[in-house]
Amino acid sequence: MTFLDRINEDLKAAMKSKDSERLSTLRMVKTALKNREIDKMSALTDEEAIKVLQSLVKQRRDSVEQYQQAGRVELAEKEAAEIKVIEEYLPAAPDEAAVARVVEETIAETGASSIKEMGAVMKAVMAKLAGQNVDGKMINQIVKSKLGG
Repeated sequence: MTFLDRINEDLKAAMKSKDSERLSTLRMVKTALKNREIDKMSALTDEEAIKVLQSLVKQRRDSVEQYQQAGRVELAEKEAAEIKVIEEYLPAAPDEAAVARVVEETIAETGASSIKEMGAVMKAVMAKLAGQNVDGKMINQIVKSKLGG
C-alpha cells in the first residue's frame, strides 16, 4: 500500500468519524503529495513521499515557533496537532543518543576538528540519516557541541 492509498483510507475513516481536524490535515497532506507527483510527472516513491511529509512537519514546526513568539497560542496548538497527524506516517525518529553516535562516527571519518568544518560534517550526517525522521536543528546542535562551537 502506497502512502497515498494509506492516506486515502485514513481520509475516509476521518470523514466517517467526523474528525474535522484530522480530515483537514490529511487533505492538506494528500494535496502536497499530489502536487509533488504532478511536478515530478510520475508516481512518488516512498522515500520521496517521506521527504514531502518531512518538509510539511518542518514548516509546521517553524509556524509553531513563530506563533508562540507572537502570542498566538491557539494557532500554535493547531499546528502542533497537525504535526502529530503527519508524524504518524513518518518512520520513528532515532533518539538523540543514536544521532550523537552517528555524528561522532562522521566526525572521526571526516577528520573534522574545528567548527569551520561543520558544513562538511552536517552534509555527511544528513546523508547517513536520509529517509529517517530527524530534526536538522537537533543534528546542528549536536555537531556544534562535538566540534566545540
